[in-house]
Amino acid sequence: MLSKATTPVNAYPFLSGGGELGELTRQYDWQTTSLGTPDGWPQSLRATLSILLNTKSPMFLWWGSDLIQFYNDAYRPSLGDKGKHPTALGQQGADCWPEIWPTIKPLIDQVLGGGEAIWNEDQLIPIYRNGQLEDVYWTFGYSAVKDESGQAAGVLVICTETTGAVLDRNKLKTSENRFRSIVEQAPVAVALFSGPAFVITLANERVLQFWGRSRQQVINKPLFEALPEASGQGFEELLHGVYTTGERFVASELPVTLERNGRMEQTFINFVYDPYYESDGTISGIIVLCVEITQQVTARKAIEESEAKFRSLVEEAPVATCLFVGRDLKIEVANEIMLGYWGKDSSVLGQPLAKAIPELAGQPFLAILDEVFTSGKAYESRGTRAELEVDGLLGAYYFDFSYKPLLNASGEIYAIMQMAVDVTEQVLAEQQSKASESRFRSIVEQAPMAIGLFSGREMVIEIGNDLIFEVWDKDPSIIGLPVIEALPEIKGQGYIELLEGVYDSGEPFSGANLLVELNRRGQLEDVYFDLLYTPLRDSFGIITGVMVLANEVTERVLSRQRLEQSESRYRLLSTELEQQVHQRTQQLQASVHDLERSNTNLQQFAYIASHDLQEPLRKIQSFGDLLKSQYGVELGDGVDYLQRMQTAASRMSILIRDLLTYSRIATGQESSQPVWLTDVLKRTLADLDLLIEETGASVRVDSLPTVWGNSSQLNQLFQNLLSNALKFNRVGVLPQIRISCQSVAAIDLPSSVKPTRRAAAYYRIDVSDNGIGFEEQYLDRIFQVFQRLNGKSQYAGTGIGLAICEKVMANHGGAITARSQPGQGATFCVYFPDQIISAG
Repeated sequence: MLSKATTPVNAYPFLSGGGELGELTRQYDWQTTSLGTPDGWPQSLRATLSILLNTKSPMFLWWGSDLIQFYNDAYRPSLGDKGKHPTALGQQGADCWPEIWPTIKPLIDQVLGGGEAIWNEDQLIPIYRNGQLEDVYWTFGYSAVKDESGQAAGVLVICTETTGAVLDRNKLKTSENRFRSIVEQAPVAVALFSGPAFVITLANERVLQFWGRSRQQVINKPLFEALPEASGQGFEELLHGVYTTGERFVASELPVTLERNGRMEQTFINFVYDPYYESDGTISGIIVLCVEITQQVTARKAIEESEAKFRSLVEEAPVATCLFVGRDLKIEVANEIMLGYWGKDSSVLGQPLAKAIPELAGQPFLAILDEVFTSGKAYESRGTRAELEVDGLLGAYYFDFSYKPLLNASGEIYAIMQMAVDVTEQVLAEQQSKASESRFRSIVEQAPMAIGLFSGREMVIEIGNDLIFEVWDKDPSIIGLPVIEALPEIKGQGYIELLEGVYDSGEPFSGANLLVELNRRGQLEDVYFDLLYTPLRDSFGIITGVMVLANEVTERVLSRQRLEQSESRYRLLSTELEQQVHQRTQQLQASVHDLERSNTNLQQFAYIASHDLQEPLRKIQSFGDLLKSQYGVELGDGVDYLQRMQTAASRMSILIRDLLTYSRIATGQESSQPVWLTDVLKRTLADLDLLIEETGASVRVDSLPTVWGNSSQLNQLFQNLLSNALKFNRVGVLPQIRISCQSVAAIDLPSSVKPTRRAAAYYRIDVSDNGIGFEEQYLDRIFQVFQRLNGKSQYAGTGIGLAICEKVMANHGGAITARSQPGQGATFCVYFPDQIISAG
């Protein structure tokens, strides 16, 4: 520890002098250390301290096993301010240098252990000084100090702090690296020639590529040794001039011959020679910046050579050609054809276009040319109108023309070339043709028959009027499609081949009553046409397409076919009828007699059923009701028998009524008239209103036709059909009933349907439900009298209802059938003849 000195300065002569550290050493209380007071120190320590304190070189000493520390004034600045000074004096090394002890302790041990002295230059050893840990670089040596016994007792450190020099050197190295990086990344060729021999010390990739050499071939070699072909081209004089005078040299488009890619090549360069100065201002070399412009120079020369040829070509071109130069579009050259189009002579050459042809003002051409000059995009137009003053008259002309931008050697637009062809006659002819075509299209669209135009051998649909689209059941969206794509169903029917035959031969084709299968309304139909295919020709007589005229005659053909079939059947039957007429006449007379007797008996039965049978039943029911109401208590269990009697009587009454209906309908003697089935359904639904409400049924009725028949019988028909649909429902499923209608041609009737009256077509009315359904194997059985498929305990009824329906349809010249699956409902189909109902 430090204390005030009580010992005279001359008490220890080996501690005399030494400046600040000499004074601090003398004042230090050394008895607090393992060394004790200075009078007990060995002579080797005393001698070493005397040298350390009085030398001007930075020195530091560790002594003894505790490595007690000493240092001099020259070392003092290395410890900085607010750091280890002055506490480092007399301190143990491990306590003083904890931050670097792991680094320096092995070195101290090596020296104390008898090893050789250690020397390190610019060694980074961070120390704590100036209030912080700093990176400090040292050049130092560790040497052993031996005591009187010849053993190493201390380590003397002779050191110099080299932090500033190291940092300066690092900065210089960083600067050089940055310079080299800039040179390498420079967008131009850069090289550094050093000394009067112009040794290549730096060259980036671009200059190596320009020289056609690798880095190994040129670096650290004199320029004219690395590039011997450059000698004798004047570069030696230029380089010496810059090196000796310090004056920059700049050259543009200088020709240079170099050996590249195994052969001598002439190149052109823009380059600069700049002197390279050292820090003391002396010139040590030359920096070269170079840009190869061989392609640009070659291109410009080629352009210059071609311009002369271009002028000659323009003047001799077989089409109107001219050249506009600059943004003001100065007319540089124009051949006689172009001048003729403009109505001008050669006096306009050299003038801006706007001045030479003032009538262009207000027309689009000047603006288009300006846009071409700005964008660099060529412009073409065909059949464009231009108003020009020719022979003193302003007139409209039409041209096909193009504006093409021309580039100079720098890639900049410097001119626009125009080429033009006068197409006034063609355009006027096309306008007349279009007007004619427009009139033709109007005629086609308004024509009273189906017309279509097919272009090319592919038969692309070009025009079609509303009638032909209606015949095809298509819309105009098919225009533009080949007919085989628009109407694929005609493939294989021969009509495409007929169209191609007309196109190839030029001979028209016509045909009557031709059958075509077309997809109309979602299904294939047989359609009959009268057809005319006519070839279309252009102004040169070349066939360009086919015009189709079509007249649908389906109804006419079908009517004639039906008539022919009828006549054929008549002729076949006439002979047989003539042979049988006599026999049938006799049979008919007998049948008439039997029928009259049967009708009389049936009428008598109907009377008996309606009076003689019903009257006793009414009395049975009346007396039964009276017994139940007045004597029900006295009867006891007999009331149940009475109820059964009443139920049986009720069923009997219904059965008699149904039999009466069946017998009346079976005679077929009731009058007929036009009946609107919609009215019949309204009355039937009104009668069943309560039952519909009780079952929660929904009933949907489509539009129904008017038929020839008896309203009462038709009401009975639908009453039975709807009652069954409501009665035979599935448990837990609300009944859904639909009545729909569609027309069916006679030839399309199912084979099982045999109407009692022949007609060309029939109305098929379907009554569909979602009830219990039935097995179709029982289809014939359900229309027979007293036939039931379900027990009376499940579903009430007499088994006569569907038999009545069959009789009603027989009376009306039709038929009835059904289709069903168990659990999937049933559909009853009734067929009425489609007869024309006249107002009279």
